[in-house]
Amino acid sequence: MPTEKKISSASDCINSMVEGSELKKVRSNSRIYHRYFLLDADMQSLRWEPSKKDSEKAKIDIKSIKEVRTGKNTDIFRSNGISDQISEDCAFSVIYGENYESLDLVANSADVANIWVTGLRYLISYGKHTLDMLESSQDNMRTSWVSQMFSEIDVDNLGHITLCNAVQCIRNLNPGLKTSKIELKFKELHKSKDKAGTEVTKEEFVEVFHELCTRPEIYFLLVQFSSNKEFLDTKDLMMFLEAEQGVAHINEEISLEIIHKYEPSKEGQEKGWLSIDGFTNYLVSSDCYIFDPEHKKVCQDMKQPLSHYFINSSHNTYLIEDQFRGPSDITGYIRALKMGCRSVELDVWDGPDNEPVIYTGHTMTSQIVFRSVIDIINKYAFFASEYPLILCLENHCSVKQQKVMVQHMKKILGDKLYTTSPSAEESYLPSPDVLKGKILIKAKKLSSNCSGVEGDVTDEDEGAEMSQRMGKENAEQPNHVPAKRFQLCKELSELVSICKSVQFKEFQVSFQVQKYWEVCSFNEVLASKYANENAGDFVNYNKRFLARVFPSPMRIDSSNMNPQDFWKCGCQIVAMNFQTPGLMMDLNIGWFRQNGNCGYVLRPAIMREEVSFFSANTKDSVPGVSPQLLHIKIISGQNFPKPKGSGAKGDVVDPYVYVEIHGIPADCAEQRTKTVHQNGDAPIFDESFEFQINLPELAMVRFVVLDDDYIGDEFIGQYTIPFECLQTGYRHVPLQSLTGEVLAHASLFVHVAITNRRGGGKPHKRGLSVRKGKKSREYASLRTLWIKTVDEVFKNAQPPIRDATDLRENMQNAVVSFKELCGLSSVANLMQCMLAVSPRFLGPDNTPLVVLNLSEQYPTMELQGIVPEVLKKIVTTYDMMIQSLKALIENADAVYEKIVHCQKAAMEFHEHLHSIGTKEGLKERKLQKAVESFTWNITILKGQADLLKYAKNETVENLKQIHYAAVSCGLNKPGTENTDVQKPRRSLEVIPEKANDETGE
Repeated sequence: MPTEKKISSASDCINSMVEGSELKKVRSNSRIYHRYFLLDADMQSLRWEPSKKDSEKAKIDIKSIKEVRTGKNTDIFRSNGISDQISEDCAFSVIYGENYESLDLVANSADVANIWVTGLRYLISYGKHTLDMLESSQDNMRTSWVSQMFSEIDVDNLGHITLCNAVQCIRNLNPGLKTSKIELKFKELHKSKDKAGTEVTKEEFVEVFHELCTRPEIYFLLVQFSSNKEFLDTKDLMMFLEAEQGVAHINEEISLEIIHKYEPSKEGQEKGWLSIDGFTNYLVSSDCYIFDPEHKKVCQDMKQPLSHYFINSSHNTYLIEDQFRGPSDITGYIRALKMGCRSVELDVWDGPDNEPVIYTGHTMTSQIVFRSVIDIINKYAFFASEYPLILCLENHCSVKQQKVMVQHMKKILGDKLYTTSPSAEESYLPSPDVLKGKILIKAKKLSSNCSGVEGDVTDEDEGAEMSQRMGKENAEQPNHVPAKRFQLCKELSELVSICKSVQFKEFQVSFQVQKYWEVCSFNEVLASKYANENAGDFVNYNKRFLARVFPSPMRIDSSNMNPQDFWKCGCQIVAMNFQTPGLMMDLNIGWFRQNGNCGYVLRPAIMREEVSFFSANTKDSVPGVSPQLLHIKIISGQNFPKPKGSGAKGDVVDPYVYVEIHGIPADCAEQRTKTVHQNGDAPIFDESFEFQINLPELAMVRFVVLDDDYIGDEFIGQYTIPFECLQTGYRHVPLQSLTGEVLAHASLFVHVAITNRRGGGKPHKRGLSVRKGKKSREYASLRTLWIKTVDEVFKNAQPPIRDATDLRENMQNAVVSFKELCGLSSVANLMQCMLAVSPRFLGPDNTPLVVLNLSEQYPTMELQGIVPEVLKKIVTTYDMMIQSLKALIENADAVYEKIVHCQKAAMEFHEHLHSIGTKEGLKERKLQKAVESFTWNITILKGQADLLKYAKNETVENLKQIHYAAVSCGLNKPGTENTDVQKPRRSLEVIPEKANDETGE
């Protein structure tokens, strides 16, 4: 098989094609034929056998090939009945002849498909001179550089170096390679030549370097953008950065900077060429990590009330093992605070010598002195974040030792303590910005009419509850433990300001009597019950009040609950056992990376706004939020370590990859790749997955690499990232161990694309198959309140909502039609479309058959003489797309204003909705339903207005991409470049679905 030898050059591809491959030939009648395809030795034609045709007809002349298209992107592939059973990464099409016929093929692997696509593209460019061109100076840059490295080691000019030096040199250039693997490769080479001894010649060094240090998947990517050269010049690199990586404001200077930074050869640096080694260096660098560097610093609005944020929170922070027998240690606080935790727990009990101690009561956990914990907190409180730290005090002390606690906190923490009394004029908590550098005490507080030390109850006595339950294994487990009364001293009460602990009774009571500075804690079991049975009330409750959820005391092994179960309800403080690694801690750590790891993440607008409808348990799209389609291709893996403790299989690793989506129930999904057997060093997966994300702001993506084993699959590494932090394009994913440490040199190579076009549910339903005409189009529906005056206002909103939907969907459908004619999928961008179609617009003598007039806002295509029908179709489809873009841009503002006007008119009824409904005869359940319908309608109106605004921004972006791609490809009509058009922002970036307050309420 051709894939047995690693492909590292176009010559390898051509030689492979001459040897031939079995490929599947796809026909429009849903038939698939197995044929053996090969390239004639004279490289003039492509043949296949067996065939019923005359052997002279079962071939295609290379000269007649117009284009080689990757993926399932022809009419035959799209209309074929078994298309969904064909891998996107194994499919490709040869477009040939004056009528632009297609030969649609499927390889047995993505690797084989890449060989044929690369080789054919070279042949189209260079014809019979392809091999001569390949043997010319183009690949000498790399060979010269490798030879020079050899010469630097061979200081005595002996013509050979020691095996040890050769191995060390290659390892220095590729640190992820194992020494044993490099040694083995040299020994295999020597054995094939019947050579004795361990000396390595220059030719052997170059050969082994090419074999071990060339990643075929990166080579195939390089030639795709290099105009079929063996390197990228500055313009090629610019195209790659703009069209794939979404780098904004790119120019030749930036390209040169990247080349100088990553190209290892002096020749490449001087000529402005990026070799396969330089390109690989760039792609594996932190510049191409999947995590968006914008999120490495605080990037969210920090001026909202504290209750509007998720807060990174620790449970039983003092424990470093389990919560029943485990040791207590101050390192627990150091670890949590260094990880950006902003809420730590202190279970305080009376200790010897009048010094309070911290431990889990009624258990066998060890004890630490309260004073030493406060010392450590003072030292590390703002080590990782300047935003407020909450100390959750579970006070079990006598009045005497409570006073000692107060003395220690005042003396050690001093001005950092926030003791400002809540203001009667305010109705919301202060913001993280206002509370920078402050430490808040969350604890019980004396009632305002209490003058002395007479008591209140503790927050939650987890140790007592755990002991009680363990002693009654067969008894029914209660949700509440009978509260014990404790004396509370006034001095401690005065340290509690805006985080007063109170007991939760029920939602309706809280809505009426709870103060904004009062905090309720929920046992995981009770919180889960509310999340499932009262999800809407829970979301509304958390819009104003802080809620803390702590793990069930029955988790004696300190396992963790799933924080997403409570984040989806808006719960801000979901307390995690930081000492327990695994999926749940991965989610927590990953989630809080998105805002500079400052410990605070702003909740989605739909969970913050007073009048908004959100159901935490929705299994469908979220009203007012446009679903986005996430396309992930797992290309390859690098340097996977052997799973810890897996001795039976030796060094053999059989990896596969899971891609998991965590979020609201409608978004939770997972897909897995096939297993690659016995290859942990450089497995090729080449598998693509698609996921519909209904609430992007609450979604996370988790990559998990496992070792396939008949006994039980073992964990190799993982990486968890919020959806909002994904960078599109070709990216490396740095893998982490079970305990969160970065695994040296271990990574996944992936491609990420995101579109806010609805995917129609299943991944394979794309493009034409999901396009909806007006008759079958779904419009956002408003609910009837049965309150006449209010319903009239909402009735007026229906026409502009329909208009907004038509403008957006017409634009999206027209853009997808154009993408398909360009031979690309719906996740491509218009810059990529223009790049793909530009070669077709050039005649035999490279004179343009079609040019773009860029002098106006809406670039038009102009035919230059007689052109084939297939090009006329592209031009017609392009014109239709431009008309839909124009219609959206010119009508969006007026439709937007109509929707906003209806929203404002409806909001005037908001404060008096109950009394208006009562006058209309609505009672209890019907009145409650009317209020819910009102909230739903306001959410829909706001969402539709926002979506239209985002669609207009997207359309302006599309026009910029067309403009700049036309200039880059030389397709612009001379003298028509519009210098007023700004460069596109990020070619693959999706405009975030963030609500704003411009619509008013």
